[in-house]
Amino acid sequence: MLNNTLSNALSKVLNAERAGKDSCEIRPSSSTIKRVFEIMKDNGYVGDVDEHADSRGGRIVVSLIGSINKCGVITPRFPVGKAGYERFEKVYLPAKDFGLLIVSTPKGLMTHLDAKRQGYGGKLVSYCY
Repeated sequence: MLNNTLSNALSKVLNAERAGKDSCEIRPSSSTIKRVFEIMKDNGYVGDVDEHADSRGGRIVVSLIGSINKCGVITPRFPVGKAGYERFEKVYLPAKDFGLLIVSTPKGLMTHLDAKRQGYGGKLVSYCY
């Protein structure tokens, strides 16, 4: 039984990346998982993200480009204010300005850099570097 589908998806992508595969199929899919992979695509961590709908929850096919060192889910989902991102950068990212935190804000999922720039707080969802 799957407890955290986002965690399973990120683990599957990380394992496929380490095995040297060129794509990975994520099943079941959700809008949150798709949005996390779109953010990773926009920041150059994965290639194309294709969603295929079917009667069993759908699937997402992610093409891998070999640039993920580590990614994972942040649990519990810590609340962070608009001035508190630096504390969590030190905990989850290896160096300053290296990697990204994905944050759930009132305006949707975005990177911590965009949230800082726009002045939003939110809940931490995942990290990638």
